[in-house]
Formats: sequence, C-alpha cells, structure tokens
Amino acid sequence: MISLLKPAPAAPPLPPDRVDSVYRQLRWQVFTGIFLGYAAFYLVRNNFALAMPAILKAHPEYSKVQLGWAMTGLLTAYGFSKFFMGSVSDRSNPRWFMALGLLLTSAVTFAFGTIPGVYSSLFVIVALQTLNGWCNGMGWPPCGKTMVHWWSTKERGRTVSSWNVAHNVGGALIAVFATWAVGYFGDWRATFYFNAVIAAAVAGVVLLLVRDTPQSCGLPPIERFKNDYPPNYSAEHERTFTFKEIFLTYVLNNRYLWAIAIANAFVYFVRYGVSNWIPTYLQTAKGFNFKESGLAWTAFELAGIPGTILCGWLSDKVFKARRAPATILFMGLTLGGLVVYGLNGKGPLWIDIASLIAIGFFIYGPIMMIGLHALDLVPKKAAGTAAGFTGLFGYFLGSAPSGAGVGWIEVHFGWTGVFSTMIVCCVLTMVFSALTLGHRATSSEGAKGAGGLNR
Repeated sequence: MISLLKPAPAAPPLPPDRVDSVYRQLRWQVFTGIFLGYAAFYLVRNNFALAMPAILKAHPEYSKVQLGWAMTGLLTAYGFSKFFMGSVSDRSNPRWFMALGLLLTSAVTFAFGTIPGVYSSLFVIVALQTLNGWCNGMGWPPCGKTMVHWWSTKERGRTVSSWNVAHNVGGALIAVFATWAVGYFGDWRATFYFNAVIAAAVAGVVLLLVRDTPQSCGLPPIERFKNDYPPNYSAEHERTFTFKEIFLTYVLNNRYLWAIAIANAFVYFVRYGVSNWIPTYLQTAKGFNFKESGLAWTAFELAGIPGTILCGWLSDKVFKARRAPATILFMGLTLGGLVVYGLNGKGPLWIDIASLIAIGFFIYGPIMMIGLHALDLVPKKAAGTAAGFTGLFGYFLGSAPSGAGVGWIEVHFGWTGVFSTMIVCCVLTMVFSALTLGHRATSSEGAKGAGGLNR
C-alpha cells in the first residue's frame, strides 16, 4: 500500500496525434472520479449529527452538551487534517490517497452503526468521531492536487466551481439515504452503516477513474498542452518538493496565502453562523415550525449550487483568472442578504427564505474561490498543502467559533449582535481578499518560447 501511495512515474510519451483525444477522455474520467469521490466523503461526515436525537433517546445517560463534543472533535480534526494531510497528499498518488481516506472514514462510520460497544463510553464516541474527522480530511487535498494537474489556470475557475458542487450533492444525499435506510431497516443505526457501505463502494469507483498526473499517462503537462503558464513557471514546478520546501518556501512565506487564509476564517464564520443557526433562529426568535425552518435551510443550501458555478465562471471569463475580485463582489452581495435577513425581524417567512436564498447563492462562491485562489498561489506540487492551510483557518478559526461563539453572542447581545458580527466578518473577508488584488494567476507573457501546444 505504501508503494501505491507514491506518485506514479512518468509513462512513455504518447504519439502527438493521440494527445488531444486522450487528454479529453481522461479529463472527463478524472473529473467524474473526484466528483463522485468527494460527494461520497459527505455521506460519512455528519451522520452523527443526523442520528443525535436517536442516540439521546437510546442512551439517556448522555446529554446534548456531552455528545456535542463529538461533533466539535470531528470539526477540529477535519481542519487540522486538511492541512497536514494536504502536505502528505502533495507527495502521494491522489488515486490511492483519496480511495484510502474514503475507506477509512467509511470504516469508522460503519463501526458506529454495527458495534454497540461504541456507545458505552463518551471518550470512545468523541475519539472515534475525531478520528472520522481526520480521515474525512483526506478528501479535499487529492482533489485539489488533481485539478491543478489536469486543468490549466485560465479554465480552473469553471472546473473547481463545478466540482465544488459535489459537497452540496453529498450533503443533500446523506439525509436522503439515511432517511430511506432507517425506514427500510427499522433501525436508527442505519444512518451510519448504510451510508458507509455506499461510500466504501464509491472508493472502488475512485480507483477505477482517477489518475495521478498527465505525465503518468504519457501526456504533456497541462501548461504545455493548453499553452497557459502561471507566473515564473519552470520545469522545477514538475518536481516533487520536500516537506521543508513546501512549508517554508511556498506556504509559510507567502503573504498572499496568509491573507486569504485569514479571509477564509471570516467567511466560514458567516457560512456556519447562518446555516447552523437557521432552525434555532427561525423557531425560537420568530415562532416558525420545524417544517418551515427546514424549508428555509434547504433553500439556503440548494441556492449555493448555481451561485458557486457563476462565481467560478466570472473569475475565469470576466476577471481573467483573477480570484480576489470575484470573492469581493460575492461577499458584498452576501452582506446585502444578511442585512435584509436581520432587519426582517418579525416579518413574513417568505422574506427570510428569499434572504437565505440570496445568502446561500453568494456565500458559497467565495468559499470555493478562496480554495481555488490557494491553488493558484503556489506551484501545483504544493497545492494540497496550500489549500489545507486555508482550510485550517476556515474550520478551526471560523466554523468552530460559529457554534458556541454565535450562542454566546446571542445570549449577551441578542440576534442583533449576531447579525452585526456576521456583517463585520463579511467586510473583513473583503478587506483581506483585497490584499491579494496584486496577484495574477497567469503569466502576461503566456508561453513565449515555451514550445507548448497551443490548444
């Protein structure tokens, strides 16, 4: 297995007349593999949250606060894993790395549905959910690495935004599959084991479809094939870097990466500050029922699909592969939705839903864009680490505080204080993103003298 995780060696070059057709075929194949694979990671991420009411009923010895530590452990471990496993991914074959991560997180989830002894100890519950978060963090880095090797900078916005929809698909299907399975098997534990079996099967699909680099398939680097070179590109970018080179040269010493990492913390606070508190706000502060708040939550999530794709298209076509302008534009529009949502007060539900659709439509674009921007800011051999670095800030400093933090703000300052805080976070996201406006993802000189294929 260790040898399989190593980057695949370069294959003998294909004849020039086959390069175009093979590239097109493999790009569709690889995209399908990472899309289905990443969606499957979501099938085995938040099962514990779905099953918590049933767990509390079956195990009254635990409180909501105690079981809440399991979700905190998962979220925290996920953020750190996305960073540290990202650095491992940069030196691995994404085909095997992604499949292994999916199998491991599926195994942990399967254990929650089939081993009753798991629930005998709060420590075991928290520890296993933390482990699940770590294994689940192995999903994003190999996808990011794959996309920077198979799609050039000028087309990457559309590619990454389309792929990013996988998390909306997986996030919706986790509840669909779990609901059907619990009804069919008459067992609340099916929330875990049924989804785990599906995710494990998808790991096999990943192995069938995903490939390492174009060079491992006898193809030229994507930069040469598309005649699309990032600034200062050289043959050095095709070499696998050491851990020290990645961290010190391309990550920790990159001021643009620090700026968008901090921006990511603020945008994640807004995302989870809105989504995680939709039911509580609408039911306790406005008196709506569970069905109505559920409708609002679903509208928020689904609105993110077209918004994400539009944001990626704008960054490629309108802003010419510059990511910061798209982030700033969409965060400004998110702020507008937040203002309406907060000012509606005791107003009608349709205004709340319309506001949440607007927020959902615009907030997921910047979330995707910051991850994409991280890929643009470093050589492709350091892509997983860079994306993991911004993800660490987003989850550990953004999404985690949005839980207890929003609760604390509401207790002391009311919902007005909550909305004011999120509005400030929108502004700070735009400010830190603006610090990267001087960065260009592509070389103004193109590939002069590079001898690449002009596709």
